[in-house]
Amino acid sequence: MTEPTEQAAAAEQPLMTHLIELRNRLLKIVLSVLLIFLGLFYFANDLYLILVEPLSSILPADGSMVATGVASPFLVPFKLTIVLAIFLSVPFILHQIWSFIAPGLYQHEKKFAIPLLISSILLFYAGIAFAYYVVLPLAFSFFTSVGPEGVTLMPDIDNILNFILKMFFAFGIAFEIPIATFLMVLMGFTTVQNLSAKRPYVFLGCFVVGMFVTPPDVISQTILAVPMWLLFEVGILFARLIKKPIEQDTQEDLDENSIG
Repeated sequence: MTEPTEQAAAAEQPLMTHLIELRNRLLKIVLSVLLIFLGLFYFANDLYLILVEPLSSILPADGSMVATGVASPFLVPFKLTIVLAIFLSVPFILHQIWSFIAPGLYQHEKKFAIPLLISSILLFYAGIAFAYYVVLPLAFSFFTSVGPEGVTLMPDIDNILNFILKMFFAFGIAFEIPIATFLMVLMGFTTVQNLSAKRPYVFLGCFVVGMFVTPPDVISQTILAVPMWLLFEVGILFARLIKKPIEQDTQEDLDENSIG
């Protein structure tokens, strides 16, 4: 009667160990975000001014930013600091996720997971930088120049923050397309040949996505759609170049397991 109980306890022990490790890593992630937030909060107002510089630098002489809510002058920089703390914690967050799942991966999976992890982080930040230095100046220049004559531009600081964060998120995710394309081929969901044959549909789909995630103007949509399509082509290129080494490593792992 005691043997089944002992076996059940032995089976539950690894599960409890994994849950405790997951809890500890989640606590580390929350703590890292909190520490970065506390370090940045003193500079929250300055950070907001830096963030909206692409707009404030082109506002007309009679235009200005306003706060329509009573608590907006405090809450908007507060919100920005939280989001910025999360963005800056992304490498540490992904490292914790990687440390949690790495023991369950094969050797050939670990070989390619680390470069993919580093590339995804760099591409995400590259998308944000592209949005800040290229997209936002063009979009704000367009919006401030097409208004009716005699209308004074006075954008709300909360709406500005939401617009900029939406653009950051859209371009940060869009720049992950090479990683997504590579993983789709790696996991067998599709092939390079199938993706190459669907280029016209992907090109059209990029503009459809740009229509939904950017402001309703052709400039913003094109600025997002064209890089998305180019990044898709980059993903196909890398999938074509690295597919054979992956298959070789997989076969080596299978041979080692069969020998063992």
